[in-house]
Amino acid sequence: MDQGHTEAFFEHRKGERRPASLASDQDSDLRTSCFVHSLLNRGAVYPKNDEQSEHSGSANGTITSRELSKAELTDMAYGIRELAKRLSNLRFQLKVRNVFLLTKLHDRHLIVKTREICEWLLEQRQEDGTQYTVWVQDILEHNPSFDAKNILTKCPSYKARLHYWAADACRESPHAFDICIALGGDGTVLFASWLFQRVAPPVMAFALGSLGFLTKFDFNQYQLSLPKSFTEGVTISLRLRLEATIMRAQLQHGDKGRDLVDELVGRSCGDITTHKPDQAHTILNEIVVDRGPNPTMSSIEVFGGGDHLTTVQADGVCVATPTGSTAYNLAAGGSLCHPENPVILVTAIAPHTLSFRPIILPDTMVLRVGVPYDARSSCWASFDGKERTELKPGDYCTISASRYPFPTILPLAGNSQDWVDSISRTLSWNARQRQKQFDSTA
Repeated sequence: MDQGHTEAFFEHRKGERRPASLASDQDSDLRTSCFVHSLLNRGAVYPKNDEQSEHSGSANGTITSRELSKAELTDMAYGIRELAKRLSNLRFQLKVRNVFLLTKLHDRHLIVKTREICEWLLEQRQEDGTQYTVWVQDILEHNPSFDAKNILTKCPSYKARLHYWAADACRESPHAFDICIALGGDGTVLFASWLFQRVAPPVMAFALGSLGFLTKFDFNQYQLSLPKSFTEGVTISLRLRLEATIMRAQLQHGDKGRDLVDELVGRSCGDITTHKPDQAHTILNEIVVDRGPNPTMSSIEVFGGGDHLTTVQADGVCVATPTGSTAYNLAAGGSLCHPENPVILVTAIAPHTLSFRPIILPDTMVLRVGVPYDARSSCWASFDGKERTELKPGDYCTISASRYPFPTILPLAGNSQDWVDSISRTLSWNARQRQKQFDSTA
């Protein structure tokens, strides 16, 4: 090694997850045009010979090394931070042809608004002469408030450009939609995330609901904001989502005396026959594991990476994203967190202890939240308030950062102060009468 240089080892690993719940190698492939990935994927500095493995320091080629000066190492660390900043707020010039409209079906007032914006989009013609194709939920086709038949009578071309979507299309063909326009509150945006479990189109949310952490645009200005966004570009915030996989305990001979801690991080952690995956969900707000209808306090084991973090005795535990920090996490006493922070928030729900403080963990950590085999009762898991599922003793849920972030559109003039303004406006954050100054004449 050259004097004055440091040898940096880059180990390619997926984090501390059991083989049964790991994604495929293809999912973690780093072969992209990203300059940081290019740096991390450079080969070893040592020449190959008969006594060395393919990459120095590894017998199976999973670790690469490179000599870096201290300045280069500093530059690489700084470059990764700068990349994270740029990825958190990307500016895009969208080529919009297919517009996905999402609204609250149980609100007649919003269905009328959806009809209004649908008609307006169908009437528009872009600079190159093309016109928009508008997709609305299939239930609206026969809704009297939407009145699709009346829309189609206004122009012959509308019939070819007004389409209807179902939930299956969001999962199977997410690339068919160039933009999602959500009309409602934060719950409508949350539903958009639920529909697009993997790849999601950029979501432009108009405030027509109760809360406004995610709804950044005024509906009354849509005839100005939509053309401006389509022609001048948009700023996109990539919000962290979590992937949660339920792992079911498998019956084995001699089930009595089984220990969940031992099976996940102890001597039996290599045995992949103890559990098998059942279902997986991608969430934007939080995963909640609680006591459900049981009258007794729940007992929950929490693991982080390859360690057993703690046993929670409480009504439950909430594992939230920064976006979800203002939802159930806040109600349970967790911290508010700016959405650009790459973290996971863990908050106990009504813990039966004086010392369980909420904790904030890096999003690189894989969490596992499970019910011990000797628990008095089962627990229930919910994912963004949906798909409530029973976790029986021995079951657990693996939680990790999803590779599919949720893209939300921000006004071009927006900045990080918008988030502070939103919590001040909706939650009256730190609202207090100002303290009077001393009277110097006294």
